[in-house]
Amino acid sequence: MMQMLTAGGMTALSDGQRSPDANNPRGYYELESVKSLARDSRVISGAEGKVVKVVSSLLEFLPEGHEYRVIFMRRPLEQIIASQDRMLERLGKDAPPAPRGAVMKAFEKHLRNVESWLSSRPHISVLNVDYEAVLREPCEQASRISAFLGQKLDVESMVRKVEVSLHRERSGSASMAS
Repeated sequence: MMQMLTAGGMTALSDGQRSPDANNPRGYYELESVKSLARDSRVISGAEGKVVKVVSSLLEFLPEGHEYRVIFMRRPLEQIIASQDRMLERLGKDAPPAPRGAVMKAFEKHLRNVESWLSSRPHISVLNVDYEAVLREPCEQASRISAFLGQKLDVESMVRKVEVSLHRERSGSASMAS
């Protein structure tokens, strides 16, 4: 999504600290300091008018006094877990030993809590984007995103960033943010 947004003409708040690798050969477009958002909301003080990747568990720490447009990526939960497990394998690490059912229930509960929190914040607009819909109909999804952001983004350039071959984990039907 971050690649689509930057190709469309937006500026990403990113530090380039996390390099492309086998798990994400196009790079991560992340800002390492965002991980400390819970302790210091100033880490995204330069984000006005830019896009910044924030994992769902940190959304509640976005500083008040701003309007936010959140693009919430949805993906089948089984795919997220499988993708994380494969990423750990490629890094030479073991996947956590927690039973998959327990992990899925915890993620589902987390998602419900995040959705509830987001819906209670009038200064936050949310667009849910289905990961697989982006792969199936990238032009339609890029147009939705452009309209949601209220900007005339370069939809054709956004579409060219969609790479179906990077969709390696496929299974199930439960949704979760990635």
